[in-house]
Amino acid sequence: MNNYDVIIIGAGINGLTTASILGKKGKRVLVLESRDKIGGMASSIEFSPGFKCNLINDYIKWIDPRLVKLLNLEAFGLELVQPEILRIVIGKNGEHIAFHKDVDKTIDSISKYSIEDAGKWKDFISYIEKLSHFLEKVYELTPPKLPNIGLKEIFGMRSMFTPIRQHGTRGIVDLLRVAPMMMPELVDEWFENELLRSSISIAGIHHHSFGPYAAGTGYNLLHQHVHGDGLFHNVQFTKGGTDTFPSILKSCAESFNVEIKTSTKVISINTNQNECNGVTLENGEQIIAEQIVSSLDPNNTFMNLVGPSNLNPNFKTQINNIRYRGSTARIHFALNKLPEIKGISNEQMKTIFSISPSIKYLERASDSVKYGKIPDNPYVEFFIPSLLNPDFAPKGEHVLSATVQYAPYHLRNSKWSDTVKDQLNINVLNTLEKVIPNIRSIIKYTKIISPLDLENEFGLTEGNLNHGEMTLDQFMFMRPTISSAQYQTPINNLYLCGAGTHPGGGLHGTNGFNAAREILKG
Repeated sequence: MNNYDVIIIGAGINGLTTASILGKKGKRVLVLESRDKIGGMASSIEFSPGFKCNLINDYIKWIDPRLVKLLNLEAFGLELVQPEILRIVIGKNGEHIAFHKDVDKTIDSISKYSIEDAGKWKDFISYIEKLSHFLEKVYELTPPKLPNIGLKEIFGMRSMFTPIRQHGTRGIVDLLRVAPMMMPELVDEWFENELLRSSISIAGIHHHSFGPYAAGTGYNLLHQHVHGDGLFHNVQFTKGGTDTFPSILKSCAESFNVEIKTSTKVISINTNQNECNGVTLENGEQIIAEQIVSSLDPNNTFMNLVGPSNLNPNFKTQINNIRYRGSTARIHFALNKLPEIKGISNEQMKTIFSISPSIKYLERASDSVKYGKIPDNPYVEFFIPSLLNPDFAPKGEHVLSATVQYAPYHLRNSKWSDTVKDQLNINVLNTLEKVIPNIRSIIKYTKIISPLDLENEFGLTEGNLNHGEMTLDQFMFMRPTISSAQYQTPINNLYLCGAGTHPGGGLHGTNGFNAAREILKG
């Protein structure tokens, strides 16, 4: 038996973040990862000889600036690349809107379809930036413990008032109004052109199982633009591929003497009289630690590792009531040449593309989740990572990675199989072919990752990338449950740091940062 101050389960972004901060503070930390490599949802793999892909995430929306500063990640090699064109949204007949770093260029792109909408764009992004600024301060906080909130918690929330001083009380009123909105309600207040309206709406449904007409998509839009610095559809790439970020965090953690073990599966968190004191590995080894931190989702942490019999009945009910409903699939194509995209020059292709002609198109695609079927006309987002990282493909060849939203984990009258995957692939290719006419003729190999694959490979319950749906009733002091929203759980010495905690999903590291702060307090 080895003794550690802290054992962290899972070597994704949040697990490595927590480990690095605790290691920096002198804690003896052990990180245990079941897979043969670190990174979790920031992993990259060779999926065909000579062809590499970012397995789940091609890009990063934002990284918590507190994390970058505290750990001096730039000294460890963190380099973020931001393209000139952040995203191109494609509609019908080659129509497209390009969202640039340069706001004036975005306005020029919008003006091709609506002069009136172009004139409102600066006011709109200023409005979104103001509201997301409120969230930035909320995300830095540990959610208050309800219903018995005390003066200490209230005092700790004083940073929330910084945006109020900057923007006035009207700002918080607008936040409370916009967060529960559905996307059509928000865009109705601003814009007339349907392609622009749809372009805005895709931010509200990112990695969700519900469509743009769902309440609360306004909140998700704001979540996507935290620390966006006024850039709508803000996107950043890590030089070398997405897995560069966890590699940097690993180097940082190891510089503080953190031990990291891969291919080491935890099968139970050991508890005694409502207190955990270590873990048991798949090989039967037991490891003792004063504190255990799980970066896994709540279902895996409590139902699989702690065990239902060791949970308070009320807390068990709370865990069982968390909604997951994963509906994201990925398809990676090895191509023998660079694809030709209608109306897009080669110089414009180092960006994210979304095929989204209208809000109704997105809503119809989301119906597949309701009815448990593969979408006939899926919402597809794609990227060509080999343009940014030439080592992702042999010279002259390329990789195209597509994210398919509304590919439901739960299928009616069937299960995920090779046959279902093949049908999804056909439907996605039909969609891609409308903007890349030669796509079928240049494919050498295809790798399809279903929500079930995400569950089996990464332990994501129902394949949900956010460790639970990002909805207002699973937000802040309700995430993951009302009695475990402070990163501490009802089981003494057991903490959470994964995407199932406040503030939710993404490769930003905020969950891990906040969890480390709470562990150090306790």
